[in-house]
Order: sequence, then structure tokens, then C-alpha cells
Amino acid sequence: MTHPPAAARILLATALSATVLLGAAACSVDGRTAPGSGRTAASTSSSAGPAAEQSAALTATQVRAALITEADLGQPWVPTRGGATWRDGLLKASTEDADCQRLLDALYTEELFGTPTGPGAASALDDSGTEAQLRYQVAAHRPADVDRTLAWLTSLPGRCGEFSAATTRGGVAHVQVSDLPLPEAGDARQALRVVLSGQTSDGAPAHLTMDLAAVRVGENAITLTHGGYGDLAAEVTQTVVQLGTQRLTEIRKQGRAEV
Repeated sequence: MTHPPAAARILLATALSATVLLGAAACSVDGRTAPGSGRTAASTSSSAGPAAEQSAALTATQVRAALITEADLGQPWVPTRGGATWRDGLLKASTEDADCQRLLDALYTEELFGTPTGPGAASALDDSGTEAQLRYQVAAHRPADVDRTLAWLTSLPGRCGEFSAATTRGGVAHVQVSDLPLPEAGDARQALRVVLSGQTSDGAPAHLTMDLAAVRVGENAITLTHGGYGDLAAEVTQTVVQLGTQRLTEIRKQGRAEV
């Protein structure tokens, strides 16, 4: 079940709606550091950036305004029509290692940081051409808790680089976990690419790719999951992270100016 990559169509649509932000996203991945590495997450969490100095008291309306929607990405992205069948087929699985299980649980529930300390909101989109799905969340969380989770994500390629998991449908999925570079966005960030190889419910070979990205902006956190069968464009994840982080940063600045 392999579909053609959607990167070109996504980036074109994003460029039409947010040309300046997309250009910033492309330029920020410049190789000066490894944005998806533990070094970046650790160094940025130890010293608060400008966003951390802003007021964290965003209203529910402001949090909703910080979401990325189909209006930002354009075609082929549309509001979600419900959970994809691959969620239960491959993501609902168990393994012996506690850290690897925690990762699978986070991918399945799309909950990475636990209960927010303030307003939170989410948007969910489907790629109408490839059946890929994207879920974007913004919520208030304690910076120290977020940074601990980012450090844990950083450790997973080493701890859970390759492992097997038993799916609830009786199959076995082979899982590979690797770093996914991100643009220099927010105060701290980390992303992973998780590839699960197994079988569909009818016994056909299936290869599911999931990107899991998280960014801290002051006392707010962005969580993004982007997944689908076949080739998955990393540029989509990277662009959405950059666009969303800039939007959240601007909304936080506006909120501070209104105080």
C-alpha cells in the first residue's frame, strides 16, 4: 500500500499561503547544529529564550488561533474524517521495553506531555490524496516537564532504535526509530521518525511511517504527529513545525503587549 509522496504539493500549497514563513523554514535547517539531536534539546532547555520571558497566560481563544489548519496548508489537506485504520492495525501494539512501549502509546494516543496546566486545542487533517493524517496540538505545560520529555525523546534512537512489537490483531511489527531534524524553532525541540513494518488486517505487507515532533515555546508546547503508509515527506513535518512555532510566538507576543 504505497502512495506517491505529497511533499511537492504540500510545500507549494504552504508557499502560496505563507511564503515568508516557508522560506524561513527552509533556511533554518542549515546544518550548523543537529536540530533534532539531544544536544540541541539539552542546550536550549538550560537557557530560556525570548519566548520564555513572555507571559504564558494565553486564553483559550488565543490557543485556538495558534493552531495550523487546512487553511494554512491548502489542498490536498482537508479536515479529518476520523481515525485511520492503520492506527489500530499497527500502532496499537505492545513490547517488553518500557521506553519503547511508552513511545508506542504516545503515537497511538497522540498525547505526549500529559494533562495541560492551562488551555489546549488541537486540529486534525487528512491528506485526501495519500490518506496520511496530521494532528497538531498547542497547550500549556510546565517547561521543566516538557524539557524532560524532550530529553527522553532524544534518547529513544539509542534505546529503541530497532525493536519488535506484538499488535492487538495477532501480528508482529518491526519498529525502527531515528532522529528527524527540525528547523531552529522555539526554545527547545525534538522530533523522531518511526517506521513500523507489519501486515494489514487482510495479511498484506504494510509499512507505516510516523513523525512525532514537539516544540516548547515558553510555557506552551506544540505536539505534532504526521503519519501514513508508504513514503512520508519529512518536509511537511518540518514546515508545519516552523509555521506553527512562528504563529504561536507571535500570539504570545501579542498577548504580552495587551497586558
